[in-house]
Amino acid sequence: MSNIILAIESSCDDTSVAIIKDANVISNVVATQKIHEEYGGVVPEVASRKHEENIVPTIYQALKQAEVKLADISAIGITRGPGLLGSLMVGLSFVKGLALSLEIPLIEVNHMKAHVLAHFAELPHPPFPFLCLTVSGGHTQIVKITDYDQMEVIGETRDDAAGEAFDKSGKLLGLGYPAGPIIDKLAQKGVPRFKFPIPKIPGLDFSFSGIKTAIRYFLRDEIKKNPNFLNENMEDICASIQTSIVNFLMAKLKRAAREHNISHVAIAGGVSANSHLRKELVNAADKLKWKAYIPSFQFCTDNAGMIGIAAHYKFLKKDFAKLDIAPSARLPISKN
Repeated sequence: MSNIILAIESSCDDTSVAIIKDANVISNVVATQKIHEEYGGVVPEVASRKHEENIVPTIYQALKQAEVKLADISAIGITRGPGLLGSLMVGLSFVKGLALSLEIPLIEVNHMKAHVLAHFAELPHPPFPFLCLTVSGGHTQIVKITDYDQMEVIGETRDDAAGEAFDKSGKLLGLGYPAGPIIDKLAQKGVPRFKFPIPKIPGLDFSFSGIKTAIRYFLRDEIKKNPNFLNENMEDICASIQTSIVNFLMAKLKRAAREHNISHVAIAGGVSANSHLRKELVNAADKLKWKAYIPSFQFCTDNAGMIGIAAHYKFLKKDFAKLDIAPSARLPISKN
């Protein structure tokens, strides 16, 4: 008998609902909160209220697209953390009541594990063990995966995440929010002729505060010399920023693959949609004889499809949550 999972993601500003049938994503609906563009970043209180508005209509839309009824659902998967506490609370509180009323199991999901397991939403699946560079607005990690529920963080950022580095650089350039996709688009027309220092962080860890500071002072000095510097060089500046960040990410990923002797390498998270990162992973795979795994765009950013895939594998083990679980803003990957 098929198992059908209703999955809900509400860790930040996007409300997403997906229907998963036997590890196949048959609908994956995302309600995006455009209002945060006005503030240049996510406002937690606003995000929570928007989740309350969006969650019910998004569920109905996902069910309609999948041609599934609530009565057909076998279990509900929900993001427990990490993320914005208020946003997580909206989703978790809602599904507790829904699971109770439908008398079906509730499955808690770690958001960062779900980003990794998004690779199992489509073919080809990476074999175990594999490495995954997970890069988003809030996290930058290198994860070693030996099974669906066996993951070890072997490198992570000590301060800003890669996505934050893009967004903060974009703010310095006067670009909109989120700045990452804008920088990527402009960079494709530019040349990376400006050099920014790569942080010398030991081991497999990352730090992006130094790159951000270097960009700030570079722009300050160049604008003093030429007030029109930004307008005249915007595409090349974006290409230079993007190249510096991606080179740093790839240097650590190459080192991780070498030290752990793993040749199956994946990327995940919102920044995995970046065209230059995707290109550099393919180039590295060609040169180093890796097998690279790059997610479809719909599984890069926060989405319930990946939550449902993670919930599917927990469902098979009957790893169900109690109704008294609480959201966790800083839920570690090793704890769920």
